[in-house]
Amino acid sequence: MWQNLGRSILKYRFPLLLILAALTGFMAYHAGKVELSYDFSRAIPLNNSKYKIYQEFLKKFGEDGNLLVIGIQTDKLFKKEIFNAYAQLQHDLKKVIGVDDIIAVSSAVNLVKQPETEKLKADTIFPERILTQAEIDSCAAVFLNLPFYKYLLYNPSTHAWLMGVRISKDLMASKDRIGIVNTISSIADEFGKKTNLTVYKSGLPHIRTQLSVRILREMRLFIFASIILSAVILLLFFRSLSSMWLSLMVVVLGVIWSFGSIHLLGYKISILNALIPPLIVVIGIPNCIYFLNKFHTAYNKTGNKKNSLVAMVGQMGVVTLFCNLTAAIGFTVFALTQSPILKEFGQVAGINIIALFFISLILIPTLLSFLPPPKSRHTKYLVNPGLNRWLDRLESWSLNHRKLIYFITLIIVTVSVAGMLRLKTIGYIVDDLPKKDKIYTDLHFFETNFKGVMPLEIIVDTKKKFGVSRNLNNLQKIDSLSQFLTSMGAIARPLSIVEGLKFAKQAFFEGDSLNYSLPAEYDLPALAQYLNFRSDSGNNQNTFARLVTTFMDSAKQEARISANMADVGSKRLPGILDSITERVNQLFSKEKYEVQLTGTSVTFLEGSRFIIHGLKDSIFWAFILIALCMLYLFRSFRILICSLIPNIIPLLITAGVMGWTGIPLKPSTVLVFSVALGIAIDVTIRFLVNYKQELPRNNYDMKKTVVETIHTTGISIIYTSMVLIAGFIIFCFSGFGGTQALGWLTSLTLVTATLTNLVLLPSILISVFRLKK
Repeated sequence: MWQNLGRSILKYRFPLLLILAALTGFMAYHAGKVELSYDFSRAIPLNNSKYKIYQEFLKKFGEDGNLLVIGIQTDKLFKKEIFNAYAQLQHDLKKVIGVDDIIAVSSAVNLVKQPETEKLKADTIFPERILTQAEIDSCAAVFLNLPFYKYLLYNPSTHAWLMGVRISKDLMASKDRIGIVNTISSIADEFGKKTNLTVYKSGLPHIRTQLSVRILREMRLFIFASIILSAVILLLFFRSLSSMWLSLMVVVLGVIWSFGSIHLLGYKISILNALIPPLIVVIGIPNCIYFLNKFHTAYNKTGNKKNSLVAMVGQMGVVTLFCNLTAAIGFTVFALTQSPILKEFGQVAGINIIALFFISLILIPTLLSFLPPPKSRHTKYLVNPGLNRWLDRLESWSLNHRKLIYFITLIIVTVSVAGMLRLKTIGYIVDDLPKKDKIYTDLHFFETNFKGVMPLEIIVDTKKKFGVSRNLNNLQKIDSLSQFLTSMGAIARPLSIVEGLKFAKQAFFEGDSLNYSLPAEYDLPALAQYLNFRSDSGNNQNTFARLVTTFMDSAKQEARISANMADVGSKRLPGILDSITERVNQLFSKEKYEVQLTGTSVTFLEGSRFIIHGLKDSIFWAFILIALCMLYLFRSFRILICSLIPNIIPLLITAGVMGWTGIPLKPSTVLVFSVALGIAIDVTIRFLVNYKQELPRNNYDMKKTVVETIHTTGISIIYTSMVLIAGFIIFCFSGFGGTQALGWLTSLTLVTATLTNLVLLPSILISVFRLKK
């Protein structure tokens, strides 16, 4: 069948090349339209209850992750030069297109009772002009007497100051966010240079935008680096420019198809599928090596180029198909998970790995048919004295030292299993960033001084219209829950309608900070007007009104408690949420109230759970599907067992290394196992297919066949493994810890898989088939 296919490809090479060119042009057109994803909440299935709650929250109260925070630390903020510059910073940021609102010391408002009307008026504390030192001192005294802003805009003990920039939610999910965030950052940095102060920037808009830009930059870098590295390795192996350019053409077409398929499937470039184009390069080069190696071997035997090309397709077509199929399975199993971002990754990767096989199958034999026959220097790599000496050693070990190999393997597996038992599951929102990265250090500044910037939202539904604004008991319960949150070390002082009422009460009592407390029941009617900012167009223009009135729905039935918290990680966060839930149940009976916890912190935890569980399931399904492929390919249960053992052990070793070195299981590291399994099994297929083909030719002499297989496939296995390992090592230079882990852990798995397939697999084959006799 495959021989006939090889002849057909050569016969119809012109139409096949035209079809391939047309399809590539079509894919290139769509590749040019692919966009970068700015949505970081797609780890949770759309039908998940927590996702639905979060979406309902966004509809009622708006985006919780659109506040970019700017921080400075100084005890001289109220000095004339610095304060006027700080006020100018706020003024300049306000003019940036896409900035909805700014809350800062310089724009803070105070509620002042009007003697003639006994009503409260919201006035800006600091006039919007250049102020004298005396004016600043006077206004600063007023500001510092307002507990509402304490730990919200400043930390008195550390002299840290916060400015919050709220960005339009419509622009947050578009490419315009990059320009907006970069403009804000530039203006803030300019202020830092002018005042000689360190400026810290964080918040989800800043973090997500910076991550998106880095993803795009790294994707381009890795594609370029992987192509250059592959070109160098191919040139060293084959000593032929034509072989190098042919192989590069295959992977470049694969990259174009991968981008095109992302757009055709309606997806965008995310932190996960940005890895697919460079992975296509890494996986595509072994295809080329397999085909070229067999072509050169056949040409050395026959001296006939056409027959050698037919033999190349005939013998390597099925091998390469199953190698790509098992690699595709290692990725496609992610599509079986419930996480949208993993589904996308699995679908795009699986489709393109299979497409890569067909690109290789058509392009390599057709272009080789137009090229002159290989010269002796192009096939010199087939006789490598150094590698052959190592293969002789492997042969000796397999034949004469099998018991020692099994004993060493058993010790390594035992140590690895002990390491596996030490594995822990934990993840952070900025998990994959180095500890010295500017994003991480700036986040740490806000966690130290303001307890973090990760949003946590609590919605209290009183189930009655005006149940928030006209019921003191409900307000007291909300206040009690807020105080409980404040007492937790990882959560900042929350904001709710209660804080606005406390502020209003302080103003009623002549601004005395001792009266910053929840109003009594008889005070509520007098303060009711300050719960109606939403319908008061005059008051709606000041920051305080906009801030306070976002904490109730229009029916005043639901109250929102909004807090920021530290990035405590997926291990500690469930305990915190459980403590909050326990306190909620004590305060609010389920018959009268419905209380929901949501926000980015909650959706992050739920997303991490889905990704971890989905990846664990994907490993299981990858194992099952690959096992079925091996069983179909070899039609032998004994060979199936022989094939799986050398590939399970490398995964155990990798898991053991992770456990002993303290690398936790998280979305970026669990990804390694099914990917590595799908790629590493290629070596086994290569070895066993050759073993199966040579066994009848050697009169079913098992030992002779194993020895011959070690020598005939060993060199190409080592070469392709070197290419794969070198390709994955590129990812070690990423700025993301998860991508680094994918690089070095997968490389480790491939190194051990190469050793087990060249040392352990031959030993097992000899032992198993001896027992059969």
